[in-house]
Parts: sequence; structure tokens; C-alpha cells
Amino acid sequence: MDSLTQIVLGAACGEIALGKKIGNKALLFGAIGGTIPDLDVFIGNLLYSNTIDQLIFHRGFMHSIPFAILAAFGFGYLIHWLYNTGKRKDTTTRKDWIWLFLLSILTHPILDCFTPYGTQLFLPFSDYRVAFNNIAVADPLYTLPFLISLIVLMFYKRGSVKRNWWLKAGIYVSSAYMILTIMNKFYIDSVFKKSFKQAGIEYSRFTVQPSLLNNILWYGVAETDSDYKVGYYSILDKNSVATDFISVPKNQDLLDMNDIDLKKLTWFSNQYYNLTSLPDGEFRYNDLRYPLIQSDANSSSVFGFRLYKNGNRWEYKNDAERFKNTSPSELFSSIWERMKGK
Repeated sequence: MDSLTQIVLGAACGEIALGKKIGNKALLFGAIGGTIPDLDVFIGNLLYSNTIDQLIFHRGFMHSIPFAILAAFGFGYLIHWLYNTGKRKDTTTRKDWIWLFLLSILTHPILDCFTPYGTQLFLPFSDYRVAFNNIAVADPLYTLPFLISLIVLMFYKRGSVKRNWWLKAGIYVSSAYMILTIMNKFYIDSVFKKSFKQAGIEYSRFTVQPSLLNNILWYGVAETDSDYKVGYYSILDKNSVATDFISVPKNQDLLDMNDIDLKKLTWFSNQYYNLTSLPDGEFRYNDLRYPLIQSDANSSSVFGFRLYKNGNRWEYKNDAERFKNTSPSELFSSIWERMKGK
């Protein structure tokens, strides 16, 4: 999920592991631990010059279970060695710090598994991308109550009953909301199955996920032999099925998708993508697992970019031109209006 959410979850893990011994410092170290996996963005930029390689590296090994275990021991030993001096001598143990970093680092990729982006949890043994698609990459209803509870508990002394109560409140409320999103996912899957059948859409597979920043408006895409059928459904809709599907042509024959760089992209998007030809030999690549910002524009995927040739290799760059005539407020207002149902 987004960085703020991971910081909040990591801080809560720090409080669980060491809050009674070191107070608010546990929140800080837990937040650091919760941020460590996402440092693969910067490390990938250092290791690779190709932008597609950098994209694939993110949520790779540094978001895996083996990395969490190795990093927990490494950071646990290091921080204990640095912390265990002077007046702090023997106030904590090495085991405490290993446990803090194991909790804060491991919960990061586990939380990411619930998002459409997913994560390669089992690298280096398997590159399977775990993605349950039940919550958006950023969802304020999950994050804000959790954040508020941690802010409040900071004002209570370590080990106090009220501090522990606020910690549990944050964990329980966020967990309850996560369970609700999972229930929503099962329900919406059934809605789209019924919707595709009623619309006479014969598909080979489909995927469903929430739209931006909420768990009310959902986006579904079904793959047919010739195109993708894309539609939206709000939990607040009066109809029991989704309607108004639009057709998104695949156009996958515009490029040789057997190219090693392009195969990485298709793997990344789980084969849900389409292409559009652009001037100067460039192409727009739309990852159709993610909602269309403009429901009537089949090249307006949230996660879309320009492909261009750099020597013998393909690279990508952000496509700022896509939404140049639409302000952010207009984009979000259209989502808000559709979210309210019809």
C-alpha cells in the first residue's frame, strides 16, 4: 500500500514489540522497519539503468518472506549494538530488536498482497505475484483511524493501560475494515460474473478491483478473444448488475511482445494490457488491471505510460500528455459521482 499506511503499520508493530520498554522510540523504529521494503525503488534505480528493469525490481525480493527474515536479523543485530550503550545498557535485548524488525518488515509485503499491485512474496523460490485485489493501494478508511490511534497513544506513558487500549483499537478497527473489503470483493466478483452473463459477454477470464481511494466503486475487466470489456459497479448502485460496458481493443499485435523487455511488462500486468500507436515510433502501454480515469477513454488507465526504444532495448516514461486537458479535481469528481451510485 502507500508509504503512509506502511509507516503506520510499521509503527504499530514497533509498539507491539518494544513499546513497553522504550515508549515512543519503538514507534519510530517500527516506522523505519515498515519503510525498508520500499527502499527497493531507490536500490533498483542504482542497480539498473533500464526503466522496465527498475519497475520489475520494485516489490520483488525486498518484499519477500526470505528478505524479511534476513533483514530482521541484520537490522536487529545492528540496532541493538548501537542502542545498547550508556544508560540504555541492557534495557533491551537483541531478541527484542529482531522481533521488532521481523514484525515491521514482514507485515509490509503481507499488506501489499491485498492490493491489485501485489507482491512477489516467495522470491527467490517463485516469482508468483500474490494479489488479492480487495483494497486500493491507498485507502483513507483503512489508514486514518489507525493513524489517529497511534497519535493518541503517544501521549500516554509506556506500559499504561490506555496506551495499550489505543494500540488495540487501531489494530482492531483497521483489521475489521480489511475483512469488510474482503467480503466486498467476494460480493463484487459475483456481481460481475452475473453482469457479464447478462450482457452476453463470453470471456476467458476477468479481474475485479476497487477504484481509487475507496472500496465502494469497483472496476471490472473481462478478456475476450478480440478485446477487453470494462465496466464499473458501485455498492450503492440500485441495479444488481453492472451495465454500460465499454470495449477496449487489445492492439497487442502492434509490437513483438516476445521481446524480453516487453515480456516483463506483460508478466507485470498479468497479461491485462493494450497498446496504442503514437507519433515518433512510440507506443502507449495501458495496464488494464487498473481503472480507467475517464470511463469513455480506453487509453486513460491509471497505470499507463509511453514505450520507446533506447538502443536495442525498450524503456518507458510517464505519459503526462494523457490528462493535460483534465484537472485532478475533475478526475476525482467523476469518480465521486459514479461512486454515489446510479
